[in-house]
Amino acid sequence: MNVFVTGGAGYIGSVCVEQLLNAGHRVAVYDNLSEGHRPAVDKRAAFVEGQLDDEKALESALKDSRAEAIIHFAAHALVAESMVNPGKYFRNNVANAINLLNAAVAAGIKKFVFSSTCATYGPPDRIPMTEDLPQRPINPYGESKLMVERMLGWYQQIHGLEFVAFRYFNAAGASDRFGEHHRVETHLIPNVLKVPLGRTPHCEIYGADYPTPDGTCIRDYIHVMDLADAHILALAPGKQGFYNLGNGDGYSVRQIIQSCEKITGQKIPVLEKARRPGDPPRLVAAAEKARRDLGWQPKYPRLDEIIRTAWSWHKAHPNGYSD
Repeated sequence: MNVFVTGGAGYIGSVCVEQLLNAGHRVAVYDNLSEGHRPAVDKRAAFVEGQLDDEKALESALKDSRAEAIIHFAAHALVAESMVNPGKYFRNNVANAINLLNAAVAAGIKKFVFSSTCATYGPPDRIPMTEDLPQRPINPYGESKLMVERMLGWYQQIHGLEFVAFRYFNAAGASDRFGEHHRVETHLIPNVLKVPLGRTPHCEIYGADYPTPDGTCIRDYIHVMDLADAHILALAPGKQGFYNLGNGDGYSVRQIIQSCEKITGQKIPVLEKARRPGDPPRLVAAAEKARRDLGWQPKYPRLDEIIRTAWSWHKAHPNGYSD
């Protein structure tokens, strides 16, 4: 297929583009490079630097790509920032998604795959988290993603736009070529790995008094290549709906640090800090629906495997794509 990927210069987008190309698809990447990196775009893909709020440029890029499907990754994704600047998140994540959906309808595209988030649920009523849980986001980031999920339902009903929305848990790891480099890094694993890379003297734990076995938060980590595989499976005709993507196993912050110490062979000093507002003690996915409906099967379910691939990429790119 001809696949149009927004945000294809970002962390998850870059790996998905690589996997799409390896699977024989033709890919056009549309990215404004505000968060992504030009070297993160696979050289086999066509690249257009453009804004989602530039409707004419967007429509032109879609037409030139002869797109048959859209995978939409382009969004702001910092929870804390969304609590300070909600307008930024609703403008980019919601208003620009409307532009993209309208352009898709105008171009006659019939498949739309959306990068959503487990933040649409808010604090969960039960663990593991299934897709039928109430959605009560507690920050503008999660709210903005939920608004797009609801819009997708209406565009399907009114315009026949078939969609799949993936609610990610914690993406991690790397492919051999592409990895995680955010200008503002908030994710745990790359921040922990900065210590053995010699870029910071210690890592930080935010809250060590949660009602968990070791007092630190528990999260579900999923390899970025397994995420990419799910998006490729979602392109099949007739696949539609909302799906969690996670491994179903939870790991605490201390377990992440211990695994990083084992993989790197280095001791990682820790600085304990106060809890951050809004951090639930446990977030773990139930992803049986994706396995059943899409035939999705994670290839890298083990935490050590995930961290090993991340460490390999960061060692080769200690300054990320700035190298």
